Amino acid sequence: MEAAKPMPTPCSTTNLTKNNGDLFPDPTLYRSIVGALHYLTLTRPDIAYSVNKVCQFMHSPTTEHWAAVKCLLRYIKDTLDHGIHLRVSQSILLNVYTDADWVGCPDDRRSTSGFCIYLGDNVISWSSKK
Repeated sequence: MEAAKPMPTPCSTTNLTKNNGDLFPDPTLYRSIVGALHYLTLTRPDIAYSVNKVCQFMHSPTTEHWAAVKCLLRYIKDTLDHGIHLRVSQSILLNVYTDADWVGCPDDRRSTSGFCIYLGDNVISWSSKK
């Protein structure tokens, strides 16, 4: 992936289902990389949704799921300077943003939701889960 073309935005993972593509030949590699991406979400909330989506296929990944992981890696390559930046803020206003896609998964008909909480200009908590 060192020579891969970087991407300015993460790929869309909304159309992934458990039956996309053929079975991936090395599920251990898939699980290893997705696990590392999951760890990266501690400081990169911008990839939380996409990582959550590819984590849902750890038991039997397919070639389409692997393509989504590679696309996410290309995005990370282009955005190495992204992350959580804490800075002095004059405001102590608490802002909360949330969203959900009601029954958005075609496989099990469950919803995905997420939120982020800001104290002034600094994000202090976030989550994305099914």
